[in-house]
Amino acid sequence: MIRVRLFASLREQAGWGERSLAISTESPAPTPASLWQQLGLGEAVPPQVRVAVNQAFAALDEPLQPGDVVAFLPPISGG
Repeated sequence: MIRVRLFASLREQAGWGERSLAISTESPAPTPASLWQQLGLGEAVPPQVRVAVNQAFAALDEPLQPGDVVAFLPPISGG
């Protein structure tokens, strides 16, 4: 299983904040970009959205493994 978490405006747009997905152990391994599409969030991850895998920023093409936690983070402003 992989846990996917959405934050802030992404959570509001999708209508959910966290989901668990079963993944195949066959090749090729899923990536954050492929999860984005699989979840129906869009064709491509918008360039302003950051992705983290296991609490570390990651590339959209990083291969994922069972047990990973993937977070999609929109731009955040503050002061």
